[in-house]
Amino acid sequence: MLDLTYENPKPKVISGAKHDWEIVIGMEIHAQVSSNAKLFSGASTQVGAEPNSNVAFVDAAMPGMLPVINDYCVEQAVRSGLGLKAQINLRSAFDRKNYFYPDLPQGYQISQLYHPIVGEGEVLVELSPGIARLVRVERIHLEQDAGKSIHDMDPTMSFVDFNRTGVALMEIVSRPDIRSAEEATAYVTKLRQILRYLGTCDGNMQNGNLRADVNVSVCRPGQYEKYQATQDFGHLGTRCEIKNMNSMRFMTQAIDYEARRQIAILEDGGKVHQETRLYDPDKGETRSMRSKEEAHDYRYFPCPDLLPLEIEQAWVDDIAANMPELPDAKKTRFMGDFGLTDYDANVLTADLDSADFFELVANGRDGKIAANWVINELFGRLNKESLTIEATPVSAEQLGGIIDLIGSGEISGKMAKDLFEIIWTEGGDPAKVAASHGMKQVTDTGEIEAAVDEIIAANPDQVEKAKANPKLAGWFVGQVIKATGGKAAPAMVQQLVAQRLGL
Repeated sequence: MLDLTYENPKPKVISGAKHDWEIVIGMEIHAQVSSNAKLFSGASTQVGAEPNSNVAFVDAAMPGMLPVINDYCVEQAVRSGLGLKAQINLRSAFDRKNYFYPDLPQGYQISQLYHPIVGEGEVLVELSPGIARLVRVERIHLEQDAGKSIHDMDPTMSFVDFNRTGVALMEIVSRPDIRSAEEATAYVTKLRQILRYLGTCDGNMQNGNLRADVNVSVCRPGQYEKYQATQDFGHLGTRCEIKNMNSMRFMTQAIDYEARRQIAILEDGGKVHQETRLYDPDKGETRSMRSKEEAHDYRYFPCPDLLPLEIEQAWVDDIAANMPELPDAKKTRFMGDFGLTDYDANVLTADLDSADFFELVANGRDGKIAANWVINELFGRLNKESLTIEATPVSAEQLGGIIDLIGSGEISGKMAKDLFEIIWTEGGDPAKVAASHGMKQVTDTGEIEAAVDEIIAANPDQVEKAKANPKLAGWFVGQVIKATGGKAAPAMVQQLVAQRLGL
């Protein structure tokens, strides 16, 4: 294993009209638990089902219905906590958070305020090689999702779809350790990556399966250090929450706008009021949604329908013993085992399917060559065609076969790219396809020598130039390869040209 050390990034400073300012950000990530059933019922969580078809009596708040905890959702929360190096609380409890939305039929949400299932953890967010921010996680708690209100189906009425009602969410609450919009998106990206590796959340932001509430405040330089020393939040300024962000691009825009909005208020002698805001991407600005509620506004009290949740340490240990390799560990291993650069290892471990694909290609082969083909040729073509790694027409076995043909000297690099194109469109075994298309590198010394001699004899002026400047010998190499239809082995041609020119 490599010993990777990181420096803390310098805080981003924003120059106002009168003073310099720094941003302070804390985040609440709502991650939908990957589970076939809801948190307190057996109703399906299938996406795309007919409206109000995935609703059990308890989800619809029918009288006399009692919630029953889905133990798999609990397991997924524990697994997520272990993936974030967090404390797992063997005893936790559910509370009722009372508020009314038309798509919340109970009139309250079952959540965990005082006794969450997961305590303090951390996420290491690498921002550039050797620079990383350690973001502390305060807690992870389980709670129900609400339904969905639909306002565009009728000019006079709104509709409610309860399919999402009761779906299990993990709310992952960070400390205010994030210092810029770029760090915020990097944190969400890293957290999403970890959850996907764990299989506890699919991270689909477009479907709302992972969304963020972003708490933004601004302070003068030096105030954050006072907060760190005292843990007094008063040093950080009044925060405003930007609700339900599910786009990295919009998140960046919203944070930058909100920070400058607060700075303008403070420099004008005003006061920032704590509130919940929404981001309008069309106008590029945040707008007020409601004044920020505190815990007492929700009238929390212990859920009378659910006993405290008690789990055994042996069960937690069993989950820990079967944890998959996580992104940081995989990246470190790829750099050590395959000699990859920090950049290449980051690219290849960004997604678990991509990492698994690369490892199949690299198995028994040169890791750097495998990485080059996976990143540049395969990923480049997938991006061009808007395809995911799961939909690749070229399998890991096929790509490995192409690399093997290069390694054995049977085909050149140029031939390999032509072969890749054929495999992409037509499929087949690379060795058989190469043979059927006449793709075979000329390694016969006599044949190559004849081509070299012919090119040299026909270009005496170029010979003199090459002797005066050996770098120009590459011209002869190119001409010989062209004369042999691209089939001459480049290394052999280069060696023979140098010999003939006395270089």
